[in-house]
Amino acid sequence: MRFSPPLTSGRLLKRYKRFLADIALDSGDVITAHCANPGALLGGTTPGLRVWVSHAPSPSRKLGYSWQLVEMDGTPVGVNTSLPNRLAEEAILAGKIGELKGYETLKREVKYGQNSRIDLLLTSPNMPPCYVEVKNVHLKRGEAAEFPDCVTIRGAKHLRELETMVAEGARAVMLYIIQRNDCSHFQFAADIDPVYASTAAQALTHGVQALAYLCTVTPEGIEVGNRIPVII
Repeated sequence: MRFSPPLTSGRLLKRYKRFLADIALDSGDVITAHCANPGALLGGTTPGLRVWVSHAPSPSRKLGYSWQLVEMDGTPVGVNTSLPNRLAEEAILAGKIGELKGYETLKREVKYGQNSRIDLLLTSPNMPPCYVEVKNVHLKRGEAAEFPDCVTIRGAKHLRELETMVAEGARAVMLYIIQRNDCSHFQFAADIDPVYASTAAQALTHGVQALAYLCTVTPEGIEVGNRIPVII
């Protein structure tokens, strides 16, 4: 996925009301950007951090700028939670995720379970359907990428829904897209959300698969890279 035009850099002044961030651009202008990340964004909201924004003014948008990246521990990290589904789809179609090769069709946002929608549904003749739920990861502690960074009741629901799909004969995959490239492994943040962590552990023992992929992140674009181990 390429940013067009490339992103503009600046310094974070403050993030507030969850979806707003005041940023001082390198040009000297101070702007308010939309923050498409409802989570806590742990480690990424300290004033003074280097950030990058995209600019796409439109009469239908209140804010022309969108916050895309933040530099944490010297590494650019993607903060936009609306991008991982697109990144996952591009990587699957390009054959970059070996565990999800071999399917003929890919559909987005398909209804399933109890009033839920799966991010990606992969199908092919003579193969069980594959339900892929995509989650954004930006949090790193030590060498581990961790999810979630705040309590997610909806996330636990998705795990239970996937577990049901496996019981019905389908394949189910949790795909964690890590918008940074400096982690050695992935694990669940049990101290932040013990319910999600325990639900995930149960789902994995009942046949749900978990895949974690790093991304190469630059102001020019983001691409899915290497897989790292998932540690329970």
